[in-house]
Amino acid sequence: MLKGDGRLGHDLDPDDRSPKDACGVFGVWAPGEEVSKLTYYGLYALQHRGQESAGIAVSEGSRILIYKDMGLVAQVFDESVLGTLRGHIAIGHCRYSTTGSSVWENAQPTLSSTDVGGLALAHNGNLINTPELAARLEPGTTRATTDTEVLTTLLARDGRPVEEAAAELLPQVRGAYSLVFMNEKTLYAARDPQGVRPLVLGRLSSGWVVASETAALDIVGATFVREIEPGELISVDERGVRSRRFALAEPKGCLFEYVYLARPDTTIAGRGVQVTRVEVGRRLAKEHPVEADLVIPTPESGTPAAIGYAEESGIPYGQGLVKNSYVGRTFIQPSQTIRQLGIRLKLNPLREVIAGKRLVVVDDSIVRGNTQRAIVRMLREAGAREVHVRISSPPVAWPCFYGIDFATRAELIAGSLSVEEIRASLGADSLGYISLEGLTEATTIPENRLCRACFNGSYPIPIDQDNVGKYVLEAKV
Repeated sequence: MLKGDGRLGHDLDPDDRSPKDACGVFGVWAPGEEVSKLTYYGLYALQHRGQESAGIAVSEGSRILIYKDMGLVAQVFDESVLGTLRGHIAIGHCRYSTTGSSVWENAQPTLSSTDVGGLALAHNGNLINTPELAARLEPGTTRATTDTEVLTTLLARDGRPVEEAAAELLPQVRGAYSLVFMNEKTLYAARDPQGVRPLVLGRLSSGWVVASETAALDIVGATFVREIEPGELISVDERGVRSRRFALAEPKGCLFEYVYLARPDTTIAGRGVQVTRVEVGRRLAKEHPVEADLVIPTPESGTPAAIGYAEESGIPYGQGLVKNSYVGRTFIQPSQTIRQLGIRLKLNPLREVIAGKRLVVVDDSIVRGNTQRAIVRMLREAGAREVHVRISSPPVAWPCFYGIDFATRAELIAGSLSVEEIRASLGADSLGYISLEGLTEATTIPENRLCRACFNGSYPIPIDQDNVGKYVLEAKV
């Protein structure tokens, strides 16, 4: 049972879920350190990447222990639990489900037995040939219904040393995967040949860390060393870090990481995400100028781009909406009356600031449009004279099969409506999205090294849509 944290539910409007990333992963090899606590803080820094379940696996050299449960990192772990997880190797995971239901059996890290011990694995991303891989397992091999469980079981049952088994199996795996895994003595990390999801290596005075984002390295006092390369497998033990390539790199990093997924204090490809988002705002102001009195963000997702928009346009930046910082998971379901208030439980307008003003409202993306529609209505009710919506990503018109839980194309508002039709649906005076070219240029990453499929429908890893989907394995049970 999910332990309550006294917060209001984030699914106040179940029809307007924001985009969710698959997970955050963290791994550490550090003799003499409290690795479970390092992993806890690393996962805490990555909580934005997954809020459904959390888990940590540790080894002291002879056996692997795992503790995982449904809920946020701070709900799942406390001092007493972390005190039982002793060792010098650990991996951790915080999950948002993109393959398999959100149930305890599908929480990570996963664990499988080998001929000589155990193997624990945590995964960020989404595989697209899961049914093909699952067909290699005997029926009833696993109770879980995730691509991660399939991958763990195949690795564990190979019979060869883990590094050799991984080097053989990973070239046969298609899709997005940033992995951290371990046996009793060694920490491993691997990234798919396209490098869709981020994964970085850091150095502690007493060991090594791998994590989904550089912000997690900062939290635990690790120094950034480098990104794990696409198609690279690393092993960490008492001999240090060893690297081997299992596939040629064909970089296609996720463009949406820059828009929404990554923390603003994270660095990707040597450039801070905050700097990129502010630059996107500047370009947005150039592409979609408007006469207005105040630029306000939708907190906090639109803040960096709103700063850039204000700087470029010369329109003053201000705070027009106040966010309730304690909107999160809950054990108290809102009543229908409270649910009808919807967005007001998350955001409330500062009437004195916005009354009579022509507003530019900056947000990072529009998925279904319900949230933006409610914000426009709320601002008008609070006295705004005009409401001009500016979005720091192009229209999200295509689903993601590589680790973001977007809706189907039919559910995405930009999948069926033009920009003008979306503007009318929102009730805004004007609507402007940054161009795909403008967003790409702001990252400083060449177009051919990015995955932009959710914006243009061009998938860098070919998709068989009959064999993908959140419940692809459950449908076959």
